[in-house]
Amino acid sequence: MKIKLYYGSGAASLCVHWMLIEMGIDFEAVKIDLSNNEQKGEAYLKINPQGKVPALELDGNVYTESVALVMLLSEHSERLKPAVGTDEHARWTELLIYFANSLLPAFREWFYAPVESGGNKEKETFLKDLVRPRIEAVYDRIEALLADGRTHLLGNQLRSVDFVGTMLMRWSRNMPKPATQWPNINKYVHRMRSMPSFIEVYKREEIKVKLLIKLKMITHLFHFKMEIKKYDK
Repeated sequence: MKIKLYYGSGAASLCVHWMLIEMGIDFEAVKIDLSNNEQKGEAYLKINPQGKVPALELDGNVYTESVALVMLLSEHSERLKPAVGTDEHARWTELLIYFANSLLPAFREWFYAPVESGGNKEKETFLKDLVRPRIEAVYDRIEALLADGRTHLLGNQLRSVDFVGTMLMRWSRNMPKPATQWPNINKYVHRMRSMPSFIEVYKREEIKVKLLIKLKMITHLFHFKMEIKKYDK
């Protein structure tokens, strides 16, 4: 199976990119520069006329929509998809569709509020205030879901829906109340972010590179001070 992913750094393609890495299969990743509107360029529009990421090419056929791509890739991983006909599979389908119908459109409204407001700050605030309760209502539901101590969204085993859920929780990081302010979600997110495949997708998409460099500098400085203290003794 020949796989090619067209992605934008930190965009809705993140869950697909992350899942491909976790699956451990060979694939080609092509970065689309969203900051320069490359997704609207003639070359990419020939691949995906919608002008959005992600787009996934499987054996010459192109498919789109992040949640749909996660479901499609799940067909090739028994580990990440519950067995068909089980209650867990029904819950898996339910939660993926729920994310697609709730958080994805809500976040679009949140992120595009500055554009829709035409630069009017009062209108932007008004638009964000309208959508914020819808986003937080989803987090309330996920918080309750995790209240039984489960390690993942469907139980105690990693499933493909976890990639989508974690990505959508990440998007709230600059909101007045990010997802990590819900205690159960906070533990869940930190657990997911500690996965080697998550660290790898951040590296490949060059997300928060400046922060990582800063942390390395702080760590180096800390060790330097420790050495001075040892020498002084």
